[in-house]
Amino acid sequence: MSDIAVLHHVSKSYQASQHSPIQEVLNGVELRISPGETLAITGPSGCGKSTLLNILGTLDRPDSGSVTLFGQDALALDEQGLSRMRADRIGFIFQFHHLLPHLTALENVLVPTLAGSVKVERLAATERARKLLDRVGLGAHLDKKPAQLSGGEQQRVAVVRALIRQPGLLLADEPTGALDAASGKALMDLLLELNTEHGTALVMITHDPKLAALMHRPLRVEDGRLV
Repeated sequence: MSDIAVLHHVSKSYQASQHSPIQEVLNGVELRISPGETLAITGPSGCGKSTLLNILGTLDRPDSGSVTLFGQDALALDEQGLSRMRADRIGFIFQFHHLLPHLTALENVLVPTLAGSVKVERLAATERARKLLDRVGLGAHLDKKPAQLSGGEQQRVAVVRALIRQPGLLLADEPTGALDAASGKALMDLLLELNTEHGTALVMITHDPKLAALMHRPLRVEDGRLV
């Protein structure tokens, strides 16, 4: 089975302002991700972990190198093609949940089903959303809006939203950071169960060595490279 993602000699630098020095955060990164694989990305703050995740998710472009996702040259796609790939095949869990305040928990989860090139059957999507929300302990909060939920509950809604289209690649930036220990464990159990059930590849940024140890492949960003 072909790789879900291949990064070859990917480099990326930033310059905060015209007179500030150029900071190289990624330098010749090589990475292959297979279907169903789980990876943990660790490293100190500012080392390039989030930049790497953004490049994998087509939210950022490298200065040099190649990015192949689901067999396609991601750097050759126009914005419409990239948006379609993100909507159909990539799920995102950010540190900040970015829920829409005027929608209920259930409605927030269903938002991704309205986009993409693959039509999602509404009743089936709603039933899947209800089941997933129940699995993360939010079955009784479907009709609550974000302001009525705790920070940890909002983060769980965001996780379910990322899973609703059953993406081939799930990118998670500290997904348990806002959760207590019990909720964090339940969430990780869910992510790993879905990884097993559906073959979703999971790439997770974490500072928690216990979480990193649960992944198939723990990697660390050092001096712009993956080790």
